[in-house]
Amino acid sequence: MSLNHRQGTLEPVRYTLSAVVYPIRVVAELPFEVGDLISRQLSGRGQLLAENERLRAQRLLNEVRLQRLDGIEQENIRLRQLLGSSHEVDEPVLIAELMRVDLDPYSHLVQISKGARDGVFRGQPVLDAKGVVGQVDKVGPFSAVVRLITDPSHAIPVRVNRNGVRAVAVGTGHLHKLKLINLPNNTDIRPGDLLITSGLGGRFPRGYPVARVISVTTDPGPAFARVEASPTAALDRLQEVLLVERDQRPARLIDPGSGTDRQPGKYGEGQQSGS
Repeated sequence: MSLNHRQGTLEPVRYTLSAVVYPIRVVAELPFEVGDLISRQLSGRGQLLAENERLRAQRLLNEVRLQRLDGIEQENIRLRQLLGSSHEVDEPVLIAELMRVDLDPYSHLVQISKGARDGVFRGQPVLDAKGVVGQVDKVGPFSAVVRLITDPSHAIPVRVNRNGVRAVAVGTGHLHKLKLINLPNNTDIRPGDLLITSGLGGRFPRGYPVARVISVTTDPGPAFARVEASPTAALDRLQEVLLVERDQRPARLIDPGSGTDRQPGKYGEGQQSGS
């Protein structure tokens, strides 16, 4: 050892042995290095998968938030339209939200979020930003039921905005259709005419859009024309409505069968007793 330290006589032997042993050491360490590499790759893949999952969840959450913001924006637009419409009503108004919808062919009813404690009363006119919706049919302490103008048992006195011709618009059971009854064949009415509330009976405010005439059919046989109209109110998209806080005193009503005035009884304005 002393000789090797002084003269380096064993250095070639050590070098040769190192060269011989190196491949063996590499082969011996290879499984550990491969395992470490695989572990790092799996760890990196796991981190990437976790990050992707987190980003995906965040994206879905952001989309939900955007949808909610869009819903709030649309609600604000509708409320602004309602408030704009309320300024055109001479009487005070109350805004209510829809809670439930019942639109079977024989009964077009919706439930709203205001009731007797809010001053809602039976027969109260209900509007939206585009026209007449219907009237309150039943009142509870915290909610009320509104009968739409398209209900088969509902009728409302109207007049043609163009020339003042009076008529009665009756529900047909179809959400987009009303019919005008007892109009002679020679009545001056045509498709496109706007029908507005006449104010007869004192229940609905005068001058509010009800429907627009879509067809007029006259035949030589029948004495009356067949006139159909489409409601101006968005009855299939209602979410909020205006309740007109009018005088609750009884008013003379219109009998949809004869077109004449009658005293209020069991049925509200424009409701047919036969239904």
